[in-house]
Amino acid sequence: MPVTAQDKASLVKKFGKGENDTGSVEVQVAILTMRINNLTEHLKKFKHDHSSRRGLLKLVGQRRRLLDYLKNKDLNRYRTIIKDLNLRK
Repeated sequence: MPVTAQDKASLVKKFGKGENDTGSVEVQVAILTMRINNLTEHLKKFKHDHSSRRGLLKLVGQRRRLLDYLKNKDLNRYRTIIKDLNLRK
């Protein structure tokens, strides 16, 4: 199931600094996490969908790079987003 506009709007409202703040690292990580969770559920059902698996790995790598950037820039924001999204580390 793709991420709908309402889902993105709720994530922007929760993690963004403003109503139109779609570019901050926290919002990007939250949207990527939602997409990763959706793809993970899809791949549990369709184990041989290798193109979606490759897309999932690309999303995980993108999220990892954004989290590494945030960790180097502001450790408190990094810890907050990890805790809010229930990500390990």
